[in-house]
Amino acid sequence: MNVAIETILNHRSIRHYKDQPLSDEQIRTLVESAQAASTSSYIQAYSIIGIKKKETKEKLAALAGNQPYVAENGHLFIFCADFHRHDLVAEMEQQDLSTSLESTEKFMVALIDASLAAQNTAIAAESMGLGICYIGGLRNNLEEVSKLLNVPKRVIPLFGLTVGYPVDESDKKPRLPVEHVYHEETYESNNEAVKNQLLHYNKQISSYYNERTDGKRNDTWTGQMANMLSNPTRMYMKEFVEKKGFNRQ
Repeated sequence: MNVAIETILNHRSIRHYKDQPLSDEQIRTLVESAQAASTSSYIQAYSIIGIKKKETKEKLAALAGNQPYVAENGHLFIFCADFHRHDLVAEMEQQDLSTSLESTEKFMVALIDASLAAQNTAIAAESMGLGICYIGGLRNNLEEVSKLLNVPKRVIPLFGLTVGYPVDESDKKPRLPVEHVYHEETYESNNEAVKNQLLHYNKQISSYYNERTDGKRNDTWTGQMANMLSNPTRMYMKEFVEKKGFNRQ
């Protein structure tokens, strides 16, 4: 097993960081690593906003559900779906590109491009001995986040990525069985087999929580998912996305 694969397989979310900012050189290296990710048709439909100021981090932490590690980290990256520059392309080339830019297909391209760039950043950071944690809570209130970050039309802040020097190393959380995720030739249609795999996974997760909390928690993955998904969240998203000039076609 090579070092790159060891880094990937050793991933865990870090939520406690030392009070030590990343250097400008480290930040640039991480951004260049993000840019090295694959991008659909060379569109590069994303941007990254870096947050250094403590005050701005604290405001974003409040908007993200008062998660302290959003405010306390070495650097905060905000990954955005971005077709603003392509509006400028339209002006420069004197063409109307709105039908394409407002399509569901191009919305998906922007989401995928940003996600690929972010994961490159995460792996690069971990290879440098840094810890990371993705922050989806920014989508709790994208209107306020967008105002704070001063993003124009056709730009949507999708999620944050905290990066920094770990105070300690958290436990590695068990993932779904490979057999449950990987299908060969066609999608697995034996639902009973899938349910049996989930029951086995439930035991793993229950044991993980039980050991980690000294018996105070032993919930299962399926129970966790059912509870979470029974309470729909961020239901304003479709309207917000369309208002920002995405996913209209």
